[in-house]
Amino acid sequence: MSMMIKTPPMGWNSWDCYGASVDEETVRRNAEYMAKHLKQYGWEYVVVDIQWYEPKAKSHEYNHFTELCMDEYSRLIPDEGRFPSSEGGKGFAPLADYVHSLGLKFGIHIMRGISRQAVHRNTAILGTERTAREVAKMNSICAWNTDMYGVDPDKEGAEEYYKSIFALYAEWGVDFIKCDDICRELPHEESELVLLSKCLRNCGRDMVLSLSPGPALLEKSELYKQTADMWRITDDFWDNWQSLYNMFERCEKWSIHSGSGHYPDADMLPVGAILQDYSPENRTKFTEDEQRTMMTLWSIFRSPLMIGGELTKNDEFTEGLLTNAAIIGMNKLSRHAHMVWHKEIGGSEHILWTAVCADGGQYAAVFNVGENKGSLNLDLADLEIYEPVTCTDLWTGAVAEKCKSIKTELPPHGAAAFLLK
Repeated sequence: MSMMIKTPPMGWNSWDCYGASVDEETVRRNAEYMAKHLKQYGWEYVVVDIQWYEPKAKSHEYNHFTELCMDEYSRLIPDEGRFPSSEGGKGFAPLADYVHSLGLKFGIHIMRGISRQAVHRNTAILGTERTAREVAKMNSICAWNTDMYGVDPDKEGAEEYYKSIFALYAEWGVDFIKCDDICRELPHEESELVLLSKCLRNCGRDMVLSLSPGPALLEKSELYKQTADMWRITDDFWDNWQSLYNMFERCEKWSIHSGSGHYPDADMLPVGAILQDYSPENRTKFTEDEQRTMMTLWSIFRSPLMIGGELTKNDEFTEGLLTNAAIIGMNKLSRHAHMVWHKEIGGSEHILWTAVCADGGQYAAVFNVGENKGSLNLDLADLEIYEPVTCTDLWTGAVAEKCKSIKTELPPHGAAAFLLK
């Protein structure tokens, strides 16, 4: 069973900016920034993404069929060159301890299955006489990464393998697992997901389980809820408007499946400096209006919030985007979010979302997703509010009393969000 996390996880993930090449110094630097500037707003997870066990990782490209770092029980371990504190078999424990010392939580990315290297060498598995080759499902491979074979849950030793890796992660002090090559692989790998989830839940340490990549399958929504805390509803999300526009339809379809302990995941927030040389042209390609739209949609929809940029290079706008307590509050307090309508109005294409606020009142988010400046006078009857209310603008903090309507002037790709009570 899920440990029932009550609000969507919030944190930082190394993928957008560093791909497979992130190192310990980078993780510590971003953790320190989060502790100092973002923790008070709810940001807490620091997640090391893919191939931390690969000595030659350089970028977002993978080195196919390359040598991996592994222990004698077929379990991948951190590369000591990139993560020096792991030296001597310590694994991620020293880095996790440091992140915990900052009042934060530590996470890692894993691939479904067992490494091809372990299978080819036929190495041992802790807790069983079966070997890597005997538990592998060698016709179950990832289409975009060569590191792993699947594990066949029907084979003796398969459960011991998964128990052994989560026991290791528990020893390290891991709080968050992003498991890749599994979310959209259903129904073919459904039994492996069930086994993996069972072993994680019984490892003796609470860990969030995040499934990746998407798009997730709507018809498998109940299985995701039973096995995971969050799951990707999209493939990798990057900083282009079409991807953001498409997310409205994805969120509309998945909104009924969000609830305590299970969160459809719209993927990371590509904000700030998202390429390693940090030059102005290598910051996010989203405009400021598009970034507000993204944060507004993710928050009312209750997506997990994972920052993708290099935190120490945040500018004033990015800092403000990530520390708006009212918008983050909507992410925590939104309930039963859904789209009300999507139509041409006021000279442009608009979308209206609403949600119940758990602290009382109702949220409303208005989006201009068209290419023209939009003018809108929203009658609160559209939200089934028939008496005057106090209206608080979540982005500006402006408060208006006795409102029967909301007037917005939104630029193309812009958004506004309100609390009505």
